[in-house]
Amino acid sequence: MAWYSGYFPPSKPREAKGGIKAQSKRGSFGENWWAKRWIEVISGFNLGARLTRGRSYARSGQVLSVDIGVGAISAKVQGSRAKPYAVTMRVKTLAPAEWSKVAGALSQEAGYVAALLAGQMPEALESVFKKAKVSLFPSRYEDLVTECSCPDWSNPCKHIAAVYFLVAEEFDRDPFLLFKLRGMTRDGLVEMLQAGEDAAEVQGVRLDSQSPIGSKGKGEALPVDPLAFWGQGEGVDGTWGEIAVPVVSASLPKSLGAFPFWRGQEDFLSAFDAWYDLAAQKGLEIVLDEGRS
Repeated sequence: MAWYSGYFPPSKPREAKGGIKAQSKRGSFGENWWAKRWIEVISGFNLGARLTRGRSYARSGQVLSVDIGVGAISAKVQGSRAKPYAVTMRVKTLAPAEWSKVAGALSQEAGYVAALLAGQMPEALESVFKKAKVSLFPSRYEDLVTECSCPDWSNPCKHIAAVYFLVAEEFDRDPFLLFKLRGMTRDGLVEMLQAGEDAAEVQGVRLDSQSPIGSKGKGEALPVDPLAFWGQGEGVDGTWGEIAVPVVSASLPKSLGAFPFWRGQEDFLSAFDAWYDLAAQKGLEIVLDEGRS
């Protein structure tokens, strides 16, 4: 009866174990403007109600894996069948000559490059791309070619839509992934900037350097020498030196940055930060106790 009436009841997906759950539990996806802009661009293509179902799939952990390559995304999404569906997306990349124009425009904006290297993307960056007569984000639906192995005739289906939302959250972690989808890796862009005149150093920051530890979890390279790592200078001669709680909590995991497509129920760095604080306080108490005995 369902087939003859033209009505197909929504299928219920199988429970996915170890899937990637969106960090956003309600409301919009993405924290930063570039992640929100990605969703805005996708929604602007008038893709229909399947975006809503895709949002639900992203939050319930139906997406099992996502791999972002140059100009392409591949993913596995658990649907109603035993075998996960294969999702592929191809994003139109910019030509080398177009990227060369972008690099030239960027080399004149030292502050923008320094912000990018610190894991941030200035909102005015879109105007830099427009100055080079290209678009940072896909400008037409034809710039996205998507496929899914599910039987749904609609494109995008809810499985493709779920991947769209998770990719937005991943852009929050690493804005250079958006560049990668448009055909340029971080290293490739840095090389292009270094090749330009006076672009090897930006506001005293080397282009191949890491950013200082900040609220987003990016970090500078840690010293390999044990004494320097623990804050002890040379010539300590076996003494404890100054004993204090570290100025930067959880510096080691923060130096790694946020984990891609995190599967935990809460943010790893935020949770770990609290444990580091407790451990540091406890360690200080133990050392001071031993010093008094």
